[in-house]
Amino acid sequence: MPLRSGLRPDCGAVLFASSIDGCAPLWENTSFLSDKTTPARDVSPAERRTTTGGPGPRAGGHMAQDDFRQALIRATGEDCVLSAEADRFCYSYDAAGQPPVLPELVICPDHAEQIGHILALCQAYDRPVTVRGAGTNLSGGTVPSARTGVVLSTQRLNRILEIDEADLLAVVEPGVITVDFAAEVAGRGLFYPPDPGSQAVSTLGGNVAENAGGLRGLKYGVTQDYLLGLEFYDIYGDLIKTGARTVKCVTGYNLGSLLCGSEGTLGVISRITLKLVPPPRASRALIALFDDVRKASEAVAGIIARHVIPCTLEYLDRATHALTDDYSPTGLPRDAEAILLIEVDGHPAQVEDDAAAVEEELRRAGGDIRVARDAAEKDRIWTARRNALPALARARPTTLLEDATVPRSKVPDMVEAIAKVAATHQVRIATFGHAGDGNLHPTFLYDRRDQAESARVAAAVDDIFRAALDLGGTLSGEHGIGTAKAAWLENETGRGHLLYSRRLRKGVDPKGLLNPDKLVGVRG
Repeated sequence: MPLRSGLRPDCGAVLFASSIDGCAPLWENTSFLSDKTTPARDVSPAERRTTTGGPGPRAGGHMAQDDFRQALIRATGEDCVLSAEADRFCYSYDAAGQPPVLPELVICPDHAEQIGHILALCQAYDRPVTVRGAGTNLSGGTVPSARTGVVLSTQRLNRILEIDEADLLAVVEPGVITVDFAAEVAGRGLFYPPDPGSQAVSTLGGNVAENAGGLRGLKYGVTQDYLLGLEFYDIYGDLIKTGARTVKCVTGYNLGSLLCGSEGTLGVISRITLKLVPPPRASRALIALFDDVRKASEAVAGIIARHVIPCTLEYLDRATHALTDDYSPTGLPRDAEAILLIEVDGHPAQVEDDAAAVEEELRRAGGDIRVARDAAEKDRIWTARRNALPALARARPTTLLEDATVPRSKVPDMVEAIAKVAATHQVRIATFGHAGDGNLHPTFLYDRRDQAESARVAAAVDDIFRAALDLGGTLSGEHGIGTAKAAWLENETGRGHLLYSRRLRKGVDPKGLLNPDKLVGVRG
């Protein structure tokens, strides 16, 4: 019997615990144990395109709205369609902190086949659709369209369908929680490395849609590096399969790579085939304290220059460590200007050699080195790092987390640039992130109700983006573009990339209904 990822509330942004207090009711998702919800009947693609839900009245008017809702209920079941305002509000925002947009309806399919029928109805009734996993998106990608539209939540599609230990792969539904999947795989003696900071909440479908990274990205790569195959539905409700269960596959266009990182703008994922790897045999964690931020960033560049690739190489400045230590105590001194958290793993002999090289570079840069005494201490330190964002979120009413990324050799310059931006615009920035791959997270702590402060923050964000691009970097290493960075996209990619992407998008979704305002947009 397929395994189910730990049940979660059918609720909106759940990155911070306070976000779910008093939110949508907790659904006892036990439909897979009974016959009370029957998958919609199979219909041909042609029938979906022309007759699903009757004629296609445009959005607007109570009659058209009720017809649309009733058609969805017939396709999925009444308990899959949420229309109460309190329920819909929970899906009106995500973790990016942008203004909420209340969707017309929220649809929570119980069976993957229902996705096709839902999308065909959205096409017929001209309704924009925003796909949502757990709402941990940090670029506004799961905030509903400003046009009258719906949210399609994949949280109930949370089955681990297969773990194949012989072929080192797994097949899952999109709503499986990342940490639940990693734990189940680990129980079979295997390893799934991608570990976004929100892994306790984020879903695998959302990880694919954003091409999520994580702390281990430096050595093990990001979600795309583990994607073997996908099944997804297009806006017409047609099922598309791509990839294979094999190590190599060059059959047809690589649609899996196209969908990975597409932020829900090209289709809705219903099934994912993921590569697994053997776990490392040994590991060692080190902590280095620095009295100068520049020294810490130079240590990062020095480690990479030695051709040592740690499993993780994380950076926290003094402000981040102080707030994180209040939230999840580490026992580390609070007077350090910067902290590096490093872990090397692999064969025991290789771990010894790599750890020695890392220690040498840390000392050369002036670091005060601590080695985790045991697994419990290592886990406590890494838990504190993963809690950085919720810890920072307690400091001020508004938290804006960016992820401008630069070449690894430019990390010292980017750290200096962030400090200059904070001083120039008189804003509070706490910085942490994946220093080993150049992916820093300058985090703005402010109050968006203060218009003057908000204006300074907006100007500071622009300057950080500009600095990253000037250093040969990118706007986003893992959070995506969404709406938060859309205005800057052409500055990095050029006009040709933007227009080509829009033509591609229009070819598969002529009405521009799939997450229409996100990434490259649908107009211009």
